[in-house]
Amino acid sequence: MLKVTTLQYSTRCSDLEKKDWEKLIDGLIKQGVLRSPKVIKAMRAVPRAKFLPQDVQSYCAVDTPLPIGFGQTISAPHGLSLALD
Repeated sequence: MLKVTTLQYSTRCSDLEKKDWEKLIDGLIKQGVLRSPKVIKAMRAVPRAKFLPQDVQSYCAVDTPLPIGFGQTISAPHGLSLALD
């Protein structure tokens, strides 16, 4: 029998998560990883936390892949920025 798991996602990001996300983006820019103004604008507009289950949202601004359930991960922000650039 197939077991269905429901993941809890939040549609809102806390002020701390937003601040940490901005710091991460600024760091990627300073490191030269994030260069494209369009990608920078997109990453600032769409916080990573919105795509994370609630139990790992506090790690949204950590530059590493994070589990999103069902044995899958969301890419690290630096990898995503390189792929989009």
